[in-house]
Amino acid sequence: MTAATDPGQAVADAHRREWALVLAATVRVARDLDLAEECVQEAYAAALSAWKGDGIPRNPAAWLTTAAKRRAMDTIRRERTLRSKLPLLVQAAEAVDEPALDEPDKQKDGEAVDPEDGVPDERLRLIFICCHPALAREAQLALTLRLVCGLPTPDVARALLVSEQTMAARITRAKKKISAARIPYRVPRPAELPDRLAVVLGVLHLLFSAGHTAPSGPTLMRTDLADRALHLARTLRELMPDEPEVRGLLALLLVTDARRATRTGAGGRLLRLEEQDRSLWDRTALAEAHELIVAGLRGGRAGRYLLQAAIASLYAEAPTYEETDWPQIVALYDRLLPLWPSPVVALNRTVPVSMTHGPEVALKQVEALEEDGRLARYQYLPAIKADLLQRLGRTEEAAIAYRQALELTDNEAERAFLTTRLTHQETGLRE
Repeated sequence: MTAATDPGQAVADAHRREWALVLAATVRVARDLDLAEECVQEAYAAALSAWKGDGIPRNPAAWLTTAAKRRAMDTIRRERTLRSKLPLLVQAAEAVDEPALDEPDKQKDGEAVDPEDGVPDERLRLIFICCHPALAREAQLALTLRLVCGLPTPDVARALLVSEQTMAARITRAKKKISAARIPYRVPRPAELPDRLAVVLGVLHLLFSAGHTAPSGPTLMRTDLADRALHLARTLRELMPDEPEVRGLLALLLVTDARRATRTGAGGRLLRLEEQDRSLWDRTALAEAHELIVAGLRGGRAGRYLLQAAIASLYAEAPTYEETDWPQIVALYDRLLPLWPSPVVALNRTVPVSMTHGPEVALKQVEALEEDGRLARYQYLPAIKADLLQRLGRTEEAAIAYRQALELTDNEAERAFLTTRLTHQETGLRE
């Protein structure tokens, strides 16, 4: 990747790629999420000014981390009411060597600062901290996606299918709960990790999903988020190699990401699965995923991520879209739903159902999910409904459903795709 030469672009790139790493390192000094977030924001603002005069440092992340930590330490020193935290500050300062502002950080991305704590990545460390059992699962997911993964609050809201206002309030309550309950900013002990694993896996899955198809923005994908999720999933597997669902999640991300290069065409146009050039899929990633899936299925009862990986693998193994083993995919969904009774899973199941039993059967299932109401903010429900209606020749109803999907969609590549489909339906109505 070519380094940015414009200071403004360099700051923007560092914000997109390094926010989570800088925040995770700053929390270790600040011991307070709000203070850490404020100091990191100030560090980015200072970088914009400093880099214009002094030039872009060789390691922007190291510069930002040092600047944010120093702001946190200065704030703590100034606040007499926080004197009780000074011993922690001194302890943290002694444990971490501060890099010079104009020098690269000695720590490479992903390496452990404190190997004895057992979590060899700053960001994964903070994810485990934010996923404290004292917080509700929804709060754990929201807080981690917003702070550690750097997703904007509107995108976190879309990922969790709630309103932006609800999500902002949820994040605020989670921060207050951490402060009021005096939840420690320390890495959980090895014996505590399994209790937090389910939420951590959920965070990494949602992070990857936000990269695989960006909730908003001009491009279909945010590859920086997808790459970050893959890196953290690999790190987690190194940390917990015997956990079947860790292997399952990594397999799911690998088999899904293997199609990355073929998901868009000229001008960033979205390509559906049946349009993609399968010869360009990443065969190394697919082979690695296959090994993980086979080993997991042999190991006993499959969990939700392993079953999702097996479903994605069946899509990938088919020579063509039409030759996909649809009945087997439906069977796997029937195993997945009791483990994960999610309306999103039920909606995804309607796609292979439509190929196995016909679009009319699938449409009834989609309409039942629509009446349920839990997917009212989920743009893929009306999009799938529109496709089924189109296949049934119900053009006017399909056009209405495409309009509903457009109202819920903020990703420009998906909007362009839906607009094309809608135009096709409207043209058919006029003819």
